[in-house]
Amino acid sequence: MILAFDIKNLFKGIFDSSGFAAMGWQQALMIVIACIFLFLGIAKKFEPLLLVGIAFGMLLTNLPVPQGAEKIFHPEFWNTAEAINYGKVLTEGGLLDILYIGVKTGVYPSLIFLGVGAMTDFSPLIANPKALILGAAAQFGIFIAFVLAITFGFPANQAASIGIIGGADGPTAIWLSKTLAPELLGPIAIAAYSYMALIPMIQPPLARMLLTKKERSIKMETLRTVTKREKIIFPIMITIFTCLMLPAITPLLGCLMLGNLFRETGVTERLSDTAQNAMMNIVTIFLGISVGATAHYTTFLKTDTLLIIALGLFAFIFSTIGGLLMGKIMCAASKGKINPLIGAAGVSAVPMAARVANIEGRKANPQNFLLMHAMGPNVAGVIGSAVAAGILLSIFM
Repeated sequence: MILAFDIKNLFKGIFDSSGFAAMGWQQALMIVIACIFLFLGIAKKFEPLLLVGIAFGMLLTNLPVPQGAEKIFHPEFWNTAEAINYGKVLTEGGLLDILYIGVKTGVYPSLIFLGVGAMTDFSPLIANPKALILGAAAQFGIFIAFVLAITFGFPANQAASIGIIGGADGPTAIWLSKTLAPELLGPIAIAAYSYMALIPMIQPPLARMLLTKKERSIKMETLRTVTKREKIIFPIMITIFTCLMLPAITPLLGCLMLGNLFRETGVTERLSDTAQNAMMNIVTIFLGISVGATAHYTTFLKTDTLLIIALGLFAFIFSTIGGLLMGKIMCAASKGKINPLIGAAGVSAVPMAARVANIEGRKANPQNFLLMHAMGPNVAGVIGSAVAAGILLSIFM
């Protein structure tokens, strides 16, 4: 009897000291959501390099720990109106708190832009500058969501940060929100990266709804060859012009263009390779799991958070619609030489949006190859979302 009693108490003590005893319905719900995101990233391959890390960070931060145990992430360190005590974060914070410093300070977004610039060929944009119009039109959702957020009672600075989700650019959303609305950085970052990952689900129905099969079947002429000199001059001139016009965007746009310059000079292959591969992979891991960690049940399961996610979806939908409608206008103006599908690639998600446009074009016409044509608006969208963020920052800072 005594042995049975001791064994019973032993198992009870083990259970009471485990996370199972501390599990609430909120944590269970967030764990289910994290597993759904993991399924979409792994099984459906929706931007897995981003979504798997974000989902796993969400999973880690919502695993309950018993009273007195060390937590991996402390939302209370970050969700405060006072200045962040980074000394306390470094000495008392968990692993994800320390990694989150790079998000909060804006280091990760700039490094991501450096890697994106090194990975991206700007030739389609240089060869077809009209793609800038499509990239600008695809920022339409930013301002629609801004107005809607104001209507729902968000202050202007928060509304601006919510609106930038429409650019489908996670680094830009983080970079703007850390200044204008740091208290909303977590849900905004989650929404921006989630919608980037879900582009293959969101954009195709909109394209089929707004464009006829004839429009989606249009074959475009091969782009002209861009010279090496043009490729080198372009990032330098864009940096000078845009950063003089909007100095606030220098960290983002400057890193984007520096990365592209590494790619194109022909004398910095090692730097380009590091930016594209080792650095980009490391920063993506750190960014993904630390952004996912912000989806803690105490901050995520709130009315405002859910409203932000809904407004972000509206922003992304209207940005896609803006690009598609401008594509239709340019198709008509060119007498059918421009496939309006490439307008959907005007959002900033490189290169997923361009791939989706190409896939939809191939479905309508198996002989259609739109990838390089769609990369022009796609690159323009990266620049456009950064410019939009700079404008919002200059107005509301």
